[in-house]
Amino acid sequence: MKIMIVFKGVIIEESLADLNVLSHVKIVSTRVEPVTDAHETPWAKQWTLHNVEISGEEALHVAGEISNSLVADHAWYADFKSLELHYIIYRGKVFMVDRTSADQYNEAKQYGLLLGIPAHQVDFHPDVELWERK
Repeated sequence: MKIMIVFKGVIIEESLADLNVLSHVKIVSTRVEPVTDAHETPWAKQWTLHNVEISGEEALHVAGEISNSLVADHAWYADFKSLELHYIIYRGKVFMVDRTSADQYNEAKQYGLLLGIPAHQVDFHPDVELWERK
């Protein structure tokens, strides 16, 4: 019997220049939240958050597609994870992180900070408490 690995994550629609990438993932649920000062994305009126699932066979390919689809004029990231691996995706760069590796998480977090993503938004890092969007 073959074990199916499923990655789960969130893609913010407003982060994408090409929405076609959404046709390559399974959208489990969607919620829309108005942007507040806490989001630190004043160029967007709302965040459309798609909770997604991606098969293990497609994960690397989809990560590359997302990386190529992120808007160029603002720093965004997307991520999805399984029990063992965590894909952290920036425009032009994909980190495949072993979920037990603090060093790999640190590298991915530092890259996001260098791009100008606010520290509280790189909440994939184990040392960061989840920030609450209102």
